[in-house]
Amino acid sequence: MELYLEQGYEATTVAQIAERAGLTERTYFRHFKDKREVLFSGSPVFVESVLRAVRSTPLTVSPLDTVVDAFISTSFVFFDPRRHLVVQRQSVINANPVLQERELIKMSSLTAALFDELRVRGVAESVSRLAAEVGVLILKVAFENWVNDTAEVTLSELLSITARQLRSLSDDETALSRARR
Repeated sequence: MELYLEQGYEATTVAQIAERAGLTERTYFRHFKDKREVLFSGSPVFVESVLRAVRSTPLTVSPLDTVVDAFISTSFVFFDPRRHLVVQRQSVINANPVLQERELIKMSSLTAALFDELRVRGVAESVSRLAAEVGVLILKVAFENWVNDTAEVTLSELLSITARQLRSLSDDETALSRARR
């Protein structure tokens, strides 16, 4: 991360990363496919934690609330305690189109995994797809606000706020529709 911040992602080589970490390049490549993967190596653990949280949610909870609650519970572990590092990582990603593409792939994989997990829970296909897509959108919006927030509100809090804002959009649309009649 220090190298990426010091000299930029494109200018940083695997050899430099390995040297800074006290590794050989060979050892580095045993752990990471390329220099991109250093920034995304925690993704599988995050996804599995989210899915475990979904599995532990009672079936009586709505699919969207299940997804949002899973993000909230995992953010306490994965994001909130490491805010400074996560913000640095995101600044590197935001500055590099190739990393932005990788981030989009990661989010798409997360959406697909949530869709599959909701289907296993017996949720209808269209509802599972909608809950997974909207849940990940809530995560994206809350995460972006969290990264840019100087008040240092927790991601957990912003996830709750963003989910409430989404619900209020629906309520506002319903009220506006009634008012137009």
